Amino acid sequence: MTETQPLPGPKTAKSRSPEYDHAAKVLAGLRQDLFHDAFAYRPLPPRSPDGRLIRHVPERLRRYAVWTPHAVVCLFALWLLMFAYTTTNSYGGFSLGVLIAMAPVAGVLLSLLRPVGAFWVSLGTAPFIGVWGAFGSGWPWADSALIGHLVVLVVVAARTTPRTALWMWLLTAAYGFFGSVVLGRDDSTTATMAFVSAIGLLWVSVLHIRREARQEVAAERTVTAVERDKRTLLEERTNIARELHDVVAHHMSVVAIQAEAAPYRVENPPPELEQAFVTIRENAVAALTELRRVLGVVRAEDYEAPDAPQPTLADLDRLLANVRDAGLNVEKVVTGGVRPLPPGVELSAYRIVQEALSNSLRHAPGADARVEVGHVLGGLGLRIVNGPPTGLVKPSPGAGHGITGMRERVAMLNGEMTAAVQDDGGYEVAVFLPVPVAEEPA
Repeated sequence: MTETQPLPGPKTAKSRSPEYDHAAKVLAGLRQDLFHDAFAYRPLPPRSPDGRLIRHVPERLRRYAVWTPHAVVCLFALWLLMFAYTTTNSYGGFSLGVLIAMAPVAGVLLSLLRPVGAFWVSLGTAPFIGVWGAFGSGWPWADSALIGHLVVLVVVAARTTPRTALWMWLLTAAYGFFGSVVLGRDDSTTATMAFVSAIGLLWVSVLHIRREARQEVAAERTVTAVERDKRTLLEERTNIARELHDVVAHHMSVVAIQAEAAPYRVENPPPELEQAFVTIRENAVAALTELRRVLGVVRAEDYEAPDAPQPTLADLDRLLANVRDAGLNVEKVVTGGVRPLPPGVELSAYRIVQEALSNSLRHAPGADARVEVGHVLGGLGLRIVNGPPTGLVKPSPGAGHGITGMRERVAMLNGEMTAAVQDDGGYEVAVFLPVPVAEEPA
């Protein structure tokens, strides 16, 4: 048997050479940068009033300072108009002089509205200015055309991309090469134009890349800060779950024990009552088992359950004594009728005071602090306030994780919290934790 070889046919897209694909991409980039919607209306936006320089301008002048780039381009266009007219040959009269002087100015002004179109206008009018305006002197770049085109290149490069700047420089150099070498005219400005425009475009491109890099870094920092806040929030919720485990587990254990012992406290209890207590005990044990399983999910591998019971408001005096030993002068004021509160409220209130005093130690060394605990109808009020730092020790920077943890505890109990800097430079944390009368221990 003989195998038949397929006849050679036209090359398909898969058989194209890498050089062909690269050239196609290059031409596609040129078409995208300088030909696609070349005269699209893209006005130069005003500067941000919060910019690095504008924010130092007085408030009444700031609304005008945002238009500084537009004013600079317009003033340069006015100067270029006078320069182009005075350097234009007087042959042809006033009308021709004004027309030739307006040609480079049109490209400069158009760069504020249609940047890529301004490049084509500036490049397209350069040979006419060289022929009719300079009458062969300074070919292929007359003085006004050279200066105007340099300004257009810089403005357009600042408003587009470094790749567009490279294309504009190559086309500008190609025009100079064609006008001086191909046409055989005197090459007195092509090298100067190529060198000066390369320096200007390189400088603008470096600034453009630097600005984009700064924006990317700022965006990454923002994302990192958001992720860090989320992680802190999850860690705080995990800590709260661990701390409340003992409280909830204790109550569920009490329910199970009392449900098991209740039938023995009644003489000859009916079977329905015994079955009801058995159901209560089974549900309590099941709930306690599920609670331990959930805690096992959120508990870290190296977590060890505390041996001591969770703290309550009764332990505040010991906490304040430790804080005083650390150098913070703090006083406690209790108002209202002191009464036992639900364990979750007691634990959260203690942790909030603990974190607020820790923040005072870090951020306000040498200041005095005050802890106010108010037992009011329907809840518990807390106010922790400290003065401005007065010691020689510099305040320690923080990431705001302590405030995040306090807010999470307050939100868990449907409470309210405010934290703000005071007029004297101190700091205040005010919290209200609601406690319905039905939930208060008897």
